[in-house]
Amino acid sequence: MRLLRLKVEQLRRFRQPVEIRDLDAGINLFTGPNESGKSTLVRAIRAAFFERYKSSSVEDLQPWGDSAAAPTVELEFAWQGKRWKLVKSFLKRKRCDVSVDGVAFSGEEAEDKLADLLGFEFPGRGASRPEHWGIPGLLWIEQGAGQDIHKPVEHAGSHLKSVLGSSLGEVTSSAGDALIARITKERVRLLTATGRPTGDFATALDAHERLEREHADLQGRIRQYRQQVDRLGQLREEQARDEGERIWEAYRQQARAAEVRLAEVLGWQREQERDQQALQVCQASVRTSLDLLGRFEAQRKDLLERAADRDAAAQALAAQEARRPAVERALADARAAFEAARVAVRLAREQQQRKDLVRELEQADAELAGLDQALARARELHEALLRQRGLRQSLHIDAKALARLRKAEDELARLAIRQEAVATRLQFDLREPGAVTLAGEPLHGQGERLLLEPAEIVLGQLGSLRILPGGDDIADLVRKRQGLDDDRASLLSVLGVASLAAADTRHEQCRELDGTIRRDESVLESLAPEGLEALAGRRQLKQARREELARLIAALPEPQQGGLSVSRAEAQLDGAGESLKAAEAAEAGFRSALLLATQALESARTEWSRLDGELQGADRRQHEKLAAEQLLELRANENRLEQALRERQKQIDLANPGVLRQDVERFTRSADAAEKAAEQRRLELERLKASLEALGAEGLEERSAELDVELARAVRRKDELGRRAGALDLLLVRLTDHRLQLTRQLQAPLQRHLNRYLQLLFPEASLSVDEALVPEILVRQGLDGEERGRFAELSFGAREQMGLISRLAYADLLREAGRPTLIILDDALVHSDDERLGNMKRVLFDAAQRHQILLFSCHPDSWRDLGVAPRDVAGLGMPAAPSP
Repeated sequence: MRLLRLKVEQLRRFRQPVEIRDLDAGINLFTGPNESGKSTLVRAIRAAFFERYKSSSVEDLQPWGDSAAAPTVELEFAWQGKRWKLVKSFLKRKRCDVSVDGVAFSGEEAEDKLADLLGFEFPGRGASRPEHWGIPGLLWIEQGAGQDIHKPVEHAGSHLKSVLGSSLGEVTSSAGDALIARITKERVRLLTATGRPTGDFATALDAHERLEREHADLQGRIRQYRQQVDRLGQLREEQARDEGERIWEAYRQQARAAEVRLAEVLGWQREQERDQQALQVCQASVRTSLDLLGRFEAQRKDLLERAADRDAAAQALAAQEARRPAVERALADARAAFEAARVAVRLAREQQQRKDLVRELEQADAELAGLDQALARARELHEALLRQRGLRQSLHIDAKALARLRKAEDELARLAIRQEAVATRLQFDLREPGAVTLAGEPLHGQGERLLLEPAEIVLGQLGSLRILPGGDDIADLVRKRQGLDDDRASLLSVLGVASLAAADTRHEQCRELDGTIRRDESVLESLAPEGLEALAGRRQLKQARREELARLIAALPEPQQGGLSVSRAEAQLDGAGESLKAAEAAEAGFRSALLLATQALESARTEWSRLDGELQGADRRQHEKLAAEQLLELRANENRLEQALRERQKQIDLANPGVLRQDVERFTRSADAAEKAAEQRRLELERLKASLEALGAEGLEERSAELDVELARAVRRKDELGRRAGALDLLLVRLTDHRLQLTRQLQAPLQRHLNRYLQLLFPEASLSVDEALVPEILVRQGLDGEERGRFAELSFGAREQMGLISRLAYADLLREAGRPTLIILDDALVHSDDERLGNMKRVLFDAAQRHQILLFSCHPDSWRDLGVAPRDVAGLGMPAAPSP
């Protein structure tokens, strides 16, 4: 099978039609960054084959935000010398058409034909799932799924086994399976399918474990009894020592002494806090006095600065007044220039508007002519479609009834052959005409009759012969033929035809009419996608627009020679506007500066007058003198308080109140702990006495001897059943391995193709498959000799490589069996290192000699040496560059 052309439209990111032609019979490489559309093309191919055209579960095909889209896929491919074309649309325009060298199929009939060809199934309802994909699901690798081989092989298993030409049931139904079944039956009495004990074996193991636990528990209780006896003696000695020493009372006396000393030190700390507060008040008063004296000095300096500011403000105001005439003159000139430029722009825009309207009027005339032609053609097609649909309705023939009629004709033909084989043959050669009759029919000359039911031969005056054809089959065939004749007559009546040939002729006429109607509908939809009324409405709207344009042009002034263009007039207006803005900004800046200068002069005069009045006050010097005397007194008090605080802090530091608090807590806790420990030893002593009395009454040593006997008996039973289970398990493994060898004889064709590709990756390696034709064990040569690894235990990259090799082997097997193959790889082998990837390229190049491969990748640099030119998916649908 060779894919020739792919076209998608209104599908995900490809809103506009995108077409790929001239696909090579070998490898076709498609590259592009992420989200450039590679996976969208793969999804389009899958949808074209796997999804029912009537399905409503394919909303993912729609472009984002376009609920009115009708995703469409067109495919053309060649198979066994015939050219196939598939057109499938979803959602808004549901349809499916398949043509094979010009023979058309549509709807579910077309879909079923594709499924039979490629080997897959459709779901009963909803979206297609992997379990329906069959052979394509095995050969078309989705992104990130190259290492998953078990499920695809399972879904395609029935097709692969049919290709092998043998069924694994021929092996499993051999006489050896009776022995395997018997051993399996015996084994399941002792072991589960996973090898876990069951039945008597599990019971024996449970009994052994229970006795072991009981024995271990009993031994623990014996050890506990002996340990408690030793602990009792130790506790009696410790209790006697506690009663003699009573150490907790000494700890409480030490705690009380530490509390007295701590109370004294806390009194010193309270005095320290009072003096500290007094010092803070004194220091705040010192800062207040200093601030007051500083303000008096700052006022004298500030008065001199205010006088200087007043003089500078007066000079700045005079300078601003001198600028007034020039600023006002520049503003008047800028306003006059702007008004002249605005008038010029208005005239230029009116002239440009007239030119635009004239061009639009010419375009409207051309569009009106095109709409007139399209409307006439659409009306002609509409009338033709009405006639064709009427003819199609008159020629309609029920396809299901036609199929039943064809089946009845075939059955009648087969029955005629069978009747001829079993009927009684009567051959005659008569000289006298009319002398002999068969069932009332005169016989003469030479001939032959086939008798299916009793018949009487009249021999003139001689009498008659009665022939009775023998066998029940003859009567049954006659009844079947009569039933089929009745069915055929009924079907011919329903279809309104005289024969099967006439029905086939009408059916072919209907198909040809359907093709003609679809073509005319497609042309009509392209001419009037919204209907004839809408097309006529568009023509009326365009005519109204043309009349409006003519009216607007007539209302504008006639064109003038030598006028400015709109861009030049607007440029002059922009320049005049900028000049006006600059002049207005300069005038506003002047007024702002003049106002600020006036306000600055007034403020400077006010500040100077206020400060001069304060400095000339009568009581200001008296306040300054009192502030200086108060500062001297506060300094002396501050020194006294600091000296007292330093001396008292030394006493507190030597006493160390933190350590005193810890001593109180430590001695109190020690006393509590010692007294509590003595009480706990007393309670433990009483509990031990009661426990020892109870254990001594149980007879632990006697029960231990009895358990030893029971445990030995349980060990013997467990070992006996364990040996039997092991023997049965080993025998079953040997027999199963033998059957596997027989199975591999059937897998030889697939194994041959696997080894062919595997040698290109790992020389002298082999990959075995299980009964379900799934890769199982890889055997290869390593540094330390032969290495064996199960498929599931290989690294991610190795599983991906083995999965691709297996799929190529399946494809070779299908090709030898005359089945179509197409291999699609979406970002495959991304987890292969450079060396492995190089070998896998050899594998792909070799497979491409027999199969067509579509390879999609976002790593174009990795495939430069594949021997094919890549196609950039990101450039699909973009307009082609003009020819030089």
